[in-house]
Amino acid sequence: MTAQLDSPADLGRAAEPHPHHARRWAILGVLGLAQLMVVLDATIVNIALPSAQVDLGFSNDNRQWVVTAYALAFGALLPLGGRVGDLVGRKTALLVGLIGFAVASAAGGLAADYGVLVTSRAAQGVFGALLAPAVLSLLTTTFTDAKERAKAFGIYGAIAGAGGATGLLLGGVLTEYLDWRWCMYVNVLFAIAATIGGLTLLHNQRHDGPRHRLDIPGTITVSAGLFALVYGFGNAETHAWGNPAVWGWLAAGATLLVVFTVIETRVAHPLIPLRILLDRTRGGSLLTVLILGVGMFAVFLFLTFYLQQNLHFTPITSGVAFLPMIGALAVTATTATSVLVPRFGPRPLVPVGFVVAAAGMLWLTDLDLGSTYAAAILGPLMITGVGFGLAMAPAMTSGTSGVHAGDAGVASALVNTAQQVGGSIGTAVLSTIAANAATTYLAGKTPSPDIIAAATIHSYTTTFAWVAAFFAAGAVISGLLLRSGPLQTDPEAAPTAHM
Repeated sequence: MTAQLDSPADLGRAAEPHPHHARRWAILGVLGLAQLMVVLDATIVNIALPSAQVDLGFSNDNRQWVVTAYALAFGALLPLGGRVGDLVGRKTALLVGLIGFAVASAAGGLAADYGVLVTSRAAQGVFGALLAPAVLSLLTTTFTDAKERAKAFGIYGAIAGAGGATGLLLGGVLTEYLDWRWCMYVNVLFAIAATIGGLTLLHNQRHDGPRHRLDIPGTITVSAGLFALVYGFGNAETHAWGNPAVWGWLAAGATLLVVFTVIETRVAHPLIPLRILLDRTRGGSLLTVLILGVGMFAVFLFLTFYLQQNLHFTPITSGVAFLPMIGALAVTATTATSVLVPRFGPRPLVPVGFVVAAAGMLWLTDLDLGSTYAAAILGPLMITGVGFGLAMAPAMTSGTSGVHAGDAGVASALVNTAQQVGGSIGTAVLSTIAANAATTYLAGKTPSPDIIAAATIHSYTTTFAWVAAFFAAGAVISGLLLRSGPLQTDPEAAPTAHM
């Protein structure tokens, strides 16, 4: 892949000292805090749901929408949020996102009924869609040295990968010792700290070229298409796959995304320039992040159920049980990528990471009624964490590598979108697989407490086997698509690929 600068003006800008360079590591701390808040919110509310349901009196059928409302708004609006950051400035997008997220979180914590809680969760998703791309694009444009960028993305990848498990731990602590509402209020504290840091450290960055108009047709079709996909997969948790509420929405989403692709080839200023997607390495990275999103759901959700329902762990103990995986992920992401990515690129790391994570998931298929945490869970968790660390950080680095600075926001949004859509797919597909596995196990047997417990464990181990297969496919896909060699790291480089 050959880097090309758009014009002599780009050469001049590339030579100018970067206003964030001297404060880059302090800025990384601010960006990491903001990203942690967004990632935590995907799981912290799960722990609080039972208490919130008792407090506000909503039904089991309505319970899933407290989670899904966030995913719907976040996933559907991410591409728009990324482009808005490119147009109005990434500091502005970050600060507006932080303040809006804090206000929405406070409203959710104060919610007196179900409607207010769901509305606040959707509002969190809206501002998260503005915030998350700004974080990743600021990270991309702040770190220009190859080795430093790899280290920064290693830290970012560790936060993105471990944030879900951290949310389970923090949610357990807050729910058990304070109140479920603090799972919402805690975001206000994160947002205040990150806002102060952003105001102090950041300069506003936006594309210096001609001001582009926002692609309204593209915005409407991609947002509606992503909404339909996430909504369809969300309905699959409570409806059969043959129900129009599932396949109808999925078909509508796929159709809208095809229409969006056609629009992007014809408009002067596309919301998502197709050159970003058509690059082999970036396309492979987006698929990697999507597949990892599918698999990480299985680890957090089904293993949390096993710990609490079968081993009778408390919410806090369940969160602590994931700490070895978090440690393995963080160490792998921050050290391996800082040493290997600048020298070899992502291709050797991502496929190996998938294979290692698949091995960890296969080990978890040995769980049974007599399994213990130390003998049957600790080892697989650490191995899976190593695999996630090897795959996640390099994929996120290469997913934004080589894009022109004016496209950094939308490229960053695509990485976040892939992770969010992957999680939504994982929620629906793996929940359905688990339910079918339990039903098949119980067929012809007389239900008893032991039989039902065994059927439940069988449903978990079946999903772990499927995730191992997904990861094996991810190893093949990433091995074929990702290029060998160091990544393109010039933040002003045009995303021009030479095959």
